[in-house]
Amino acid sequence: MWREPRPVPPSARVWWDWALVAVLVPLAVVEGVTRADLPDRVLSAVVAAGLVSTLLWRRSKPLAAVAVGFGVGAVGTVVLGREFPDQDVMVYLLLLPFALFRWGSGREMVLGAAVMLGKVGLSAVLGHLNPADALAGVVVLFSAMTLGAAVRYRSRARARELDQVKLVERERLARDLHDTVAHHITAMAIRAQAGIATAGTDPSAAVDALRVIDAEAGRALDEMRSIVRILRTADPADPANPADPANPADPSEPADLAPNPRVADLERLVSLSRGGPAVAVEVDGDIDDLPSPVAAAVYRLVQEAVTNARRHARNATRIDVRVVADDAEVRLRVNDDGEPVPRRSSGARGYGLIGMSERANLLGGTCAAGPDADRGWTVTAVLPRAGAGTGAGAGASR
Repeated sequence: MWREPRPVPPSARVWWDWALVAVLVPLAVVEGVTRADLPDRVLSAVVAAGLVSTLLWRRSKPLAAVAVGFGVGAVGTVVLGREFPDQDVMVYLLLLPFALFRWGSGREMVLGAAVMLGKVGLSAVLGHLNPADALAGVVVLFSAMTLGAAVRYRSRARARELDQVKLVERERLARDLHDTVAHHITAMAIRAQAGIATAGTDPSAAVDALRVIDAEAGRALDEMRSIVRILRTADPADPANPADPANPADPSEPADLAPNPRVADLERLVSLSRGGPAVAVEVDGDIDDLPSPVAAAVYRLVQEAVTNARRHARNATRIDVRVVADDAEVRLRVNDDGEPVPRRSSGARGYGLIGMSERANLLGGTCAAGPDADRGWTVTAVLPRAGAGTGAGAGASR
């Protein structure tokens, strides 16, 4: 506990802090003036009202607030020869041990606890508190400190949960960025190579390649804009970030939440066949009622596998995609007929294969990739049809 750091910077004073002061100060004065059995009524009222100010800085300086609140009581007890202060309104001092264990560092908690328990022990030693009352005081103080510590560590656990959610969301966005934007960039690179190869002998083919590159660049920009709109939300009332619906890249424009890709959308991948290995897609089974996360994950897995094959397969002429769905699971297989290649080292895997495995694992499935026995490379994946696991974030396309 001694090395325990302070939590995040405490919250600023809020309206109810001032409300406490506005209520407690008059109560302290009224009790001090009206209680006939209270010795030194004026002094008690002044001290009780003055110590209310410690509530205003109990978060920013909890140890100092405890030292002042309980230190004044200890000094008064010694000087006056009786328990001091003894007004009922002084119950507000229990907010100080709570604040100390909620906002203080480990050293402050230890020192503050010593000050508070020392005050109770001093009163007991001087005979102003009998053992039962002293024990009751210790129990009450310990309860306030325990409650403050419980709130402290619950807040810390909540912060860790939020950090974990943010980390998972960042991983999901990284996978989607890789799967979407890299897909379009690969298509542009392939068409550019085809255009360069045919520019000298067939200028019209080069022009066609430029048209495809232009279309793919537009799709990639649309994907990026959609992701940026989701990551950034603008306040229309904020003059620093005005809305401009005429600007398609304006972050204040509502995000275009297009439907997630489905298994039926795999036919889009066939359009990449021009200028590269032919892509053949075969789907077997009922895919119409697949849950959206599962259907989107199937599409992204196949998309990434096809992109990798077109990028890395040497002298490949064909990429076969087969998706089989039954009542329990969805199985997919993507393989090419490229030249035999050794198994890629872990350093050469990149983020594509890692993202594929993560996407499948989040749905409770599996994904594997490796070279075939004779030639080419094969990617296989098995996903539960019901999308078991935490697949809600795995299948989102944005």
